[in-house]
Amino acid sequence: MITRYIKRIIPYQVLIAGILFQACQLPERSQPWMTSFEKTQINPVLVADSTFSFQGPMTGQTVHWQKADVFNPAAVVRNDSIYLLFRAEDNTNATLGHRTSRIGLAVSIDGMHFTKYPTPVLYPDSSEYMKWDWPGGCEDPRVVEREDGTYVMLYTSWNYDVARLSVATSRDLRSWTKYGPVFKDPAHGKFMDMWTKSASVVTKMKNGRLIAAKIKNKYWMYWGEEFVNLASSDDLVHWEPMLIDSGELLHVMDTRPGMFDSRLTEAGPPALLTDAGILFFYNGKNKEDGSGDPNVSRGAYCGGQALFDKNNPSKLIDRMDTPYICPSLPHEITGQYKAGTTFTEGLVYYKKKWFLYYGTADSMVGLAVMDDKS
Repeated sequence: MITRYIKRIIPYQVLIAGILFQACQLPERSQPWMTSFEKTQINPVLVADSTFSFQGPMTGQTVHWQKADVFNPAAVVRNDSIYLLFRAEDNTNATLGHRTSRIGLAVSIDGMHFTKYPTPVLYPDSSEYMKWDWPGGCEDPRVVEREDGTYVMLYTSWNYDVARLSVATSRDLRSWTKYGPVFKDPAHGKFMDMWTKSASVVTKMKNGRLIAAKIKNKYWMYWGEEFVNLASSDDLVHWEPMLIDSGELLHVMDTRPGMFDSRLTEAGPPALLTDAGILFFYNGKNKEDGSGDPNVSRGAYCGGQALFDKNNPSKLIDRMDTPYICPSLPHEITGQYKAGTTFTEGLVYYKKKWFLYYGTADSMVGLAVMDDKS
């Protein structure tokens, strides 16, 4: 379904290429697998609110858990509604990376107007996972649905020392069971203390929802920040990273000199298994020293797309040379990260539209959509 649709939207993509984003251009030679999104007029769709509070289990004190910023959301469709699981930070006076993050939940029936649940659904607590989640908290969730209806969240545990990719599961999006860092066991813990984050699980369209897909009887996850690695799993909880013969991590995609992803290539929302291949959305960071893409602000985060072989998830087939979404609106170039950010993390298919949710300057949640013209 999605591949047929992607092929049909190319004329539409060309039509809107000149009006979508002021800070970047669509690729000069668009390929059938590439997609385009248009930012909505209602933007941002989620902002911080200091009136929300709860009793923090680590201190026993009242915490205004989304007082500072709300950004970088995951998205799923459940019971005919869109749910966002967003990152919220509490302390407006702390510097970037030195606040405590918690994951909140919000629901919408149109994808643009959201009602937030009163308390966070995933946060640092006094359990065995405290040593990884505290004091930095739980950051940047990506959520996928398993065939049995279980939701799997891959998020970053941040203890002000090492960022570790962690996993939790839920049946209702509100009560979550933590399992800790995903790489604490593989290779005898070799990668346990390595900086790991940002996971994009391969999904497929089933009955109008994105469901985690199996390829060769395994689930697959693109992950990483400075480069993209690949991991496989039998259950979406326990993961094995792909290694080269020397025992080091395999790089399936790297940064590129002189381009918008010259500094980082960080996995974005769930990847899509299509007839053409695996459509992988990622976030590229431009180098700060001026050696990156001259058409993109220094240090800015923009969205990119790549295509991997549908039968061999480690084989890169094609890749955009220019980003499809970049910071251009005022709230995308102000806030915590003033270099500019459109950090994509949430993607759902809802009422014949694709909804792409992204963090803006580490401060708010933005939205871009793509119509299904089938």
